[in-house]
Amino acid sequence: MMQIDLSVQHVLKRFGDFTAVNDISFDVESGRFFSILGPSGCGKTTLLRMIAGLAELDSGRIEIRGKDMAGISPNRRPVNLIFQNLALFPMMDVGANIAFGLQRRGESKSGIREKVSAILDRVDLAGFESKRIDQLSGGQKQRVAIARCLVLEPAVLLLDEPLGALDLKLREQMKVELKKLQAKVGTTFVYITHDQSEALVMSDYVAVMNHGEFEQIDTPQNLYSRPQTPFVAQFVGDNNAWSGTIRNCEGTVGEIETDDGFHFRSELHQPLPVGAAVDLFLRPESMLIQPDPSLPDLNRFEVVVRSTLFDGANSRLLVHPVNAETELLVALPQTHQYDYIQKDDTIEIGWATPSGICFPK
Repeated sequence: MMQIDLSVQHVLKRFGDFTAVNDISFDVESGRFFSILGPSGCGKTTLLRMIAGLAELDSGRIEIRGKDMAGISPNRRPVNLIFQNLALFPMMDVGANIAFGLQRRGESKSGIREKVSAILDRVDLAGFESKRIDQLSGGQKQRVAIARCLVLEPAVLLLDEPLGALDLKLREQMKVELKKLQAKVGTTFVYITHDQSEALVMSDYVAVMNHGEFEQIDTPQNLYSRPQTPFVAQFVGDNNAWSGTIRNCEGTVGEIETDDGFHFRSELHQPLPVGAAVDLFLRPESMLIQPDPSLPDLNRFEVVVRSTLFDGANSRLLVHPVNAETELLVALPQTHQYDYIQKDDTIEIGWATPSGICFPK
């Protein structure tokens, strides 16, 4: 049985009449990369601060490796917190930055040297002890900040949007670096972000947070392919959306009449009565361009191309249905077979019933 490094049970935090964190519960197993994903203001930083001991709980319980953290000050908790600005000491070299916490603990000079050297090796910065902070790249500074925390051997490392200040290319690189680093060192990471790509790429499990509550805790794959709420469907990945009404329901498949007059068959999140108002979601990559006429059971309709949104492997067509103004995104396969498609062309789109997901409105 896996050890639980962090257990949060029924945690509540209010600021006056505003509930920032509302009855949150979750466990993080040892060695996991666990992310909390949500928009600004959803309560994720408040939750992280309570875990770190920087904010008081109104009610609930936080345990780290089975020990209740009630009344335990931040400096005595077996956690470390990395902020977006990293807070490295510019007047100290890399070795001194990493050694700072060990010196405050009163450890011996020889022990500190050994630990600093060992942790730099683990984060692939061997021999960087005498480097100045201003000599480092953004990614190297990130690893020094992590090394400074890991050298103290925390049970849990808390990361508060640490990639937010980096440029786009470095952020993409650091997503992979952080994932590899966490797997290498084996420390439990709890990571908060508003960037869905960061959460999906790096995490073993992701909790999607909205208005102080968790909408779904799941693997990245399940969050993307099997969202449990409309918010998760919209927030995680790109989606096309229609509003409509159930005209017929057979088990988990419904016939939906959309507000702009289309009739689609789609998977339902739950059986729904005829006449129920619904929201239908469909991923851009689930939409087939000029599908083979022999393919059965596809929802088919014609669209007009507004533009091609070129983004390498993530290129899309921006389209709208004929006689409707709903904007839709259609993923472009990287085979160049659709390079002939131009602005104002009319093309056929098709999608299979299992690709859609429908929730009560």
